Amino acid sequence: MRSSSGKLNLPPGTGRAGESAARAYLTGELGYEIVATNYRTRDGEIDIVARDNAGDNQCLVFIEVKTRTNRAFGAGSEQVSAKKSLRLQAAAQSYLAENDLENSDWRIDLISVEMDRSGRVSRIEHIESAIEE
Repeated sequence: MRSSSGKLNLPPGTGRAGESAARAYLTGELGYEIVATNYRTRDGEIDIVARDNAGDNQCLVFIEVKTRTNRAFGAGSEQVSAKKSLRLQAAAQSYLAENDLENSDWRIDLISVEMDRSGRVSRIEHIESAIEE
């Protein structure tokens, strides 16, 4: 029996298309400002770094995007392991330190993008504070 690599067999470009749909949702629907994309450290990668300017509390938001073309492996929101959560937290801390933002309000959100194989987005789910320390 073959072991799974943990990687999904998505059509080429599907992950990037999902991230693009997530950015459009964040800016168009929620009014967030995109600060960075695909921020990488030795600890991991953050798909999107955005600023939520709602109200008087500006908050830096680190966003993990999960893109799916079907639910055979569950919804994207179900696909963040404990190990991945720790890596996201470490990458967020690195970003904050690197940009002298350690005293900023921040959180880690999850966006699950479902699309068909032709690339049409059928559903976007946004979970605020999906990963907490």
